[in-house]
Amino acid sequence: MKRVCVKYKLELDVHLKHKLLKWAEQFNEVAWLDSNDYHQNHSTYKAILAVDAFTSVQTDFHQAFDKLNEYQSTIKDWLFGYLSYDLKNDVERLSSNNHDGLGFPDLHFFQPKRLLLFTDKTVELHYLNLVADELESDWQQILNIKADASLENEQDTVKISLRTSRDSYFEQVNRMLKHIERGDIYEANLCQEFYSEGVTINPTGTFHHLNAISRPPFATFFRNGPYFAMSASPERYLKRMGSELISQPIKGTARRFQNKKLDKEMIEKLRSDPKERSENIMITDLVRNDLSRLALKGTVEVEELCAIYTFEQVHQMISTIRCEVPVEMDPVEMIRQTFPMGSMTGAPKISAMKIIEQLEMSKRGLYSGAIGYFSPEGDFDFNVVIRSILYNSERKYVSYSVGGAITARSIPENEYEECLLKAKAMREVLERTK
Repeated sequence: MKRVCVKYKLELDVHLKHKLLKWAEQFNEVAWLDSNDYHQNHSTYKAILAVDAFTSVQTDFHQAFDKLNEYQSTIKDWLFGYLSYDLKNDVERLSSNNHDGLGFPDLHFFQPKRLLLFTDKTVELHYLNLVADELESDWQQILNIKADASLENEQDTVKISLRTSRDSYFEQVNRMLKHIERGDIYEANLCQEFYSEGVTINPTGTFHHLNAISRPPFATFFRNGPYFAMSASPERYLKRMGSELISQPIKGTARRFQNKKLDKEMIEKLRSDPKERSENIMITDLVRNDLSRLALKGTVEVEELCAIYTFEQVHQMISTIRCEVPVEMDPVEMIRQTFPMGSMTGAPKISAMKIIEQLEMSKRGLYSGAIGYFSPEGDFDFNVVIRSILYNSERKYVSYSVGGAITARSIPENEYEECLLKAKAMREVLERTK
């Protein structure tokens, strides 16, 4: 099954994005990846839209990477999908027994019949030949859609509940600190869930609103039947381009100010904060160690350490680690060897994941997993599923989770405030508050 390709000249703007997602609503499988024109290195596409599965794979964590490996190596085409955090149970023989309100499958990937790749000045439509005769008509249909560019959507206000109370969170942090004092771990990412039950939301409109107030470089709208992910992620997990492998973990967060002077001062405060830097450096070392298992000898390097990036909601500290890998190395194996990402676990990774499972009250599922794609050549690019709203339309259950790194220097009150800061955009979108 080959693809037919047609290229058009155009500039992607917010109105066309609304038309594209309006058109995509007719399909049960949708993947929309949007860089939001954010200036970043290692970017390939401005945006991607993939819809309408020709083939797919879906499974729980049992032998999940083997099943994905077989699927990817057999199809050798564009594949879009996600890896839930709980695939850790396949990698390290762990377990996930906490409350799961969302009920997402642990892994899902699909081969799209219809694929649109956007660059700065063009769009390429790559259609499987069984739908090739629909290519021109689809494109005209998209252009003719009268999509409302308004960021509001018609839905009831959602009342958010806390899975973990403030006092319970403080207790969890203190228990984590005792593990650190004993030397069980150096750092761990502790997360908490916010949720609402019995609600109906408009996933497309919710994503537009979340993306408009966040504008991150790894924004994603993903649909698999009744399962929706609306992600405003600022973080890349892992990208492969030929022999190059890139990871860009985030650790270190500071609030934004409308006052330019105060905002600039906050950047400098974050840049020099010893706690935030130590968090980032510990995870950078963990990622270096993960990549060293795959890399050609002597090629692992830190391209950027503790760099400050500014987003609409927060300032973030990001490091970039790269290496060279054998061209013939299996792409799924690269992911298996580095999953889950260090920024969402801690160090040492296995000990941190065991403690996280004991202390947290919700199964993470897709949260702190990854969404992305494989190309026909075996290249790939995946984000980290943070700053994201997850929704099961059959269960009418909507959820978002946030977390932060706990280290020996952590103060429970400060960690809780950081969680609320990270949750602000998702809460605003769902509760329609300002």
